[in-house]
Amino acid sequence: MLEIFPVNSPQPHSMVGDKARGEMNAFQRNESKETLFTFISAGDDPPKGDFPVQKKSPKLCGSNYPLSIAFIVVNEFCERFSYYGMRAVLTLYFLSFFHWDENLSTAVYHAFSALCYFTPVVGAIMADSWLGKYRTIIYLSIVYVAGHLIKSVGAIPSLGNQVVHVILSMVGLFLIALGTGGIKPCVSAFGGDQFEEEHTSERSKFFSIFYLSINAGSLISTFVTPVLRVVFIAGSGLYRKTPPQGNILLEVCKCIGFAIKNRLKNRSSQIPKRDHWLDWASEKYSKQLIGEIKMVTRVLFLFIPLPMFWALFDQQGSRWTLQATKMNADFGIYVLQPDQMQFLNPLLILVFIPIFDLGLYPLINMCKFNFTPIRKMATGMILAGMAFGLAAIVEVKINETDMPRLVPEESLIRVLNLAKNPVQVTIQDKDLFQQPVEAFQNPAEYSKLLLNGEQQSLSFTLQYQGLSLPFNYTMKEKLVYSLIVFEAEGDLSSRLITDLEAKPENGLAAVRFINGLNQDVNLTIDSKWFIAVQRNYSASEYSLLERDKYNNGKCITEMGEFPLELGLLDFGASYTIVITNVSGGAVKTWKSEDIKANNVHMAWQLPQYLLISAGEVMFSITGLAFSYSQSPASMKSVLQAGWLLTVAVGNTFVLVVAQTAPMAQWAEFVLFTVLLFAVCIIFSVMGYFYVSVDPEDLEEKEEKRETPSRGNMISLVTQKTKL
Repeated sequence: MLEIFPVNSPQPHSMVGDKARGEMNAFQRNESKETLFTFISAGDDPPKGDFPVQKKSPKLCGSNYPLSIAFIVVNEFCERFSYYGMRAVLTLYFLSFFHWDENLSTAVYHAFSALCYFTPVVGAIMADSWLGKYRTIIYLSIVYVAGHLIKSVGAIPSLGNQVVHVILSMVGLFLIALGTGGIKPCVSAFGGDQFEEEHTSERSKFFSIFYLSINAGSLISTFVTPVLRVVFIAGSGLYRKTPPQGNILLEVCKCIGFAIKNRLKNRSSQIPKRDHWLDWASEKYSKQLIGEIKMVTRVLFLFIPLPMFWALFDQQGSRWTLQATKMNADFGIYVLQPDQMQFLNPLLILVFIPIFDLGLYPLINMCKFNFTPIRKMATGMILAGMAFGLAAIVEVKINETDMPRLVPEESLIRVLNLAKNPVQVTIQDKDLFQQPVEAFQNPAEYSKLLLNGEQQSLSFTLQYQGLSLPFNYTMKEKLVYSLIVFEAEGDLSSRLITDLEAKPENGLAAVRFINGLNQDVNLTIDSKWFIAVQRNYSASEYSLLERDKYNNGKCITEMGEFPLELGLLDFGASYTIVITNVSGGAVKTWKSEDIKANNVHMAWQLPQYLLISAGEVMFSITGLAFSYSQSPASMKSVLQAGWLLTVAVGNTFVLVVAQTAPMAQWAEFVLFTVLLFAVCIIFSVMGYFYVSVDPEDLEEKEEKRETPSRGNMISLVTQKTKL
């Protein structure tokens, strides 16, 4: 039987045979030939009101690409421009400005990153149930800009104390996370909405262009670009704006909850089983909604292993940046800053996207290999795991120049002989320094000194030119010492001073001075550093300097002002510079390298960046397009938010590891490598049983399946009723 509902005039259901057929013919005679009918699923109410007609956007240069996507791509470029420009220096900002340690800086960095990918849920709810995608992007962009401004104010050194700086910075980061995360599920889905249904191939390529804009913005990012967000608003008149369709996410949660509750209530074996556990919600929810939720849950289940990829990927801004601070960054014509190594990732993405889309993928297709999205994503996981394997190898090489890790009841000691002749050093009950130490001999490696408690008083004996001189010093555990031997007024003397226990952070060089003159000196380094050192082999505190050649210093004594040349102070090294005498109008110095400079070049990070960038192209771009293509029209923002949540979970996992399971950095890299390979196997097995679907085809099948459920009744709705 046919049920006909003219728009704004719903009719009651009736069961008449030929009479209904005659009434329908009479109705048809009064309608134009343009009258359209729409199938309504069984159990659904007929739609009310007018059906909006989507306008067609002008095309770009005669292609099938809507002009509106140009504004979306430029907006995404600007957004990434500001976000990555801020995030690139965030870890070093925590280290240098707040003076936090590496683990805390890493934890807060990944907490911020995780928050940026939890807030897409908020954006998806706002877009689908309240504001729509366009207004959500606009309003949260304003929040985004406010976060940048507050974060900038929090970084002003003269504004308040550290508590004020931390509070302002955290508030700013929270607003940035809310802004950037809230628009994430909207922008890509909003871009996909601009294409007509017949232009699916162009829509697929759009996601590559969209990802290209992300990395172009990341490559040349600076801090002032949030103001460029006006570009997105400028294209307002060209967009296809899909109105919000109710609180989809809430409906999904309610439907799932009702299905589970209903299933638990009906566990009797006498009750017929249903094809799918979500079918237990059919008493309350429409079959169309249930069918759409089935599509979404199938994909979300496939997303479960994905966070591990992001756990590795986002460590480029934390662990890999910290690794770069312990490397040699001198590229000859330019000295690269540790955080600048991150530019390699967006640069390589810009190179790889056209190579993969125009070269690699077509070549694989020519070889008749079915390179499905699941296989692309699994390949991306393997490449990321290999990248972290290389990072572990690089970390092992870096550690070769580190100071030994000290344990309780243990310290390190060495001897600096600043006298004119060799000296033999003997320590009570210790078998150290078997050979005499020559005058101004470059010191050997530190010797390990075992104590009988937290501290111990030890007797030192110095044999010098036939004389045996005793000295007593108290040694404390977990400290590093230098025993200075020198001549003062014709007699041999000594002094025990403490050295640095670890390499200077952030690639800086540490330098201290020992004044061997019989008068106080004032030193000036590079017209910025002023150091006063007392006479008779007194030692200054360490000063931290940028890696450079310092040959324009000054040494001011009672006799006058003299030039001071220090030479190269290299990355991560620690130096002791002894002022020995003044002769010929110049200061004579002797330089000792206490801690070796970073000897692993930063270029060794290039292979790991190559691998993880190639993995990102295969994993992230493919996953973004896959999540869009596998979701019903009404739930694209929901599934995009689900995709972004995998990033949040991955960052949360890094945060937990950094805070609860401290280990050597190379071991941590190996741990993540093994975990990703294991997850890749699980994902590949899950993907083998996953069958890609077209949401539109499933909706049509669902409609056909529902038609006979009401006794072969077809409900029709006229969309035009003009005579």
